[in-house]
Amino acid sequence: MDYIIKNIWFILFVAWGLPLGYYRSKFRKMVYQTDSWVINIKPVFWKEIKGLFGNVFPDNLKYKKFRNFYLFYLSVYFLLFIAYIIFDKNSEKMEKLIVGSSVPKFELKDQNGKLFKLETVLGKKNLVIYFYPKDDSQGCTKEACSFRDQFEVFDDADALIIGISGQSVNSHHEFAKKNRLNFTLLSDSGNKVRKLFGVPANLFGLIPGRVTYVINKEGKVVYMFNSQTQAEKHVDEALHILQELK
Repeated sequence: MDYIIKNIWFILFVAWGLPLGYYRSKFRKMVYQTDSWVINIKPVFWKEIKGLFGNVFPDNLKYKKFRNFYLFYLSVYFLLFIAYIIFDKNSEKMEKLIVGSSVPKFELKDQNGKLFKLETVLGKKNLVIYFYPKDDSQGCTKEACSFRDQFEVFDDADALIIGISGQSVNSHHEFAKKNRLNFTLLSDSGNKVRKLFGVPANLFGLIPGRVTYVINKEGKVVYMFNSQTQAEKHVDEALHILQELK
């Protein structure tokens, strides 16, 4: 599933490109009045454009059918390309933290409305900062509860757990209360800190990414784990790295 999410653009372009190629081939053969496949690679386009946006064979129903199909698939493919430019390229422009990067300083309100400043814990604790899509979603609830259940193990590793998402303080408060969460949740309204870390989004930028960062007491990122679907594995991965830091 993670492979599909990470390669969604490629999959969509291929999936939509196959029928587009089929209808284009059929359409070109009709317009240029040939049965040869060579017409598909010949650098001639005027008749194709004229046939696509005009009506060169007004009494040919088969021509009209394939023209409409070709025009539909071509239009959607064009919109898909525009979506790729807007969403995927914008995410690439963000400065992304990598292993060895210094964690950027920030301050956000926690689930109780208190201002949390990262600088107050830097150098004192190992940090597990995990970004998640949304309070109360199935995967996010499993992930949060798994962090809750392993809280003492993280505490033994001298690590502080911090969950961050874009929902409000009140939403975080209800989420924490409902699931008896015993660690800090921060409200990142406007996703400013998410962008500061360069957390990638999934599915055309519509779903905020699920990424966990393990940060040592020197304030350096020592490990990152990115998986939208393996929510509970974020906990196991973080614990494994923390054991190595001891």
